[in-house]
Amino acid sequence: MAQVPEDIGCLNEKCIAKDDCKRQVIAKEGTAREIQEFGGTEVKKCGKYLPKD
Repeated sequence: MAQVPEDIGCLNEKCIAKDDCKRQVIAKEGTAREIQEFGGTEVKKCGKYLPKD
């Protein structure tokens, strides 16, 4: 499975990890080159999760 580049943002509001996810931060800041919504749910992360610095 291919690694998702770190400059892809995510705006998945129901993801359990959204408050700790760098993808959410760059999406909201507007610094992501592309926005996607990954498969996180209320009980699990998407697997493409990046911890915030």
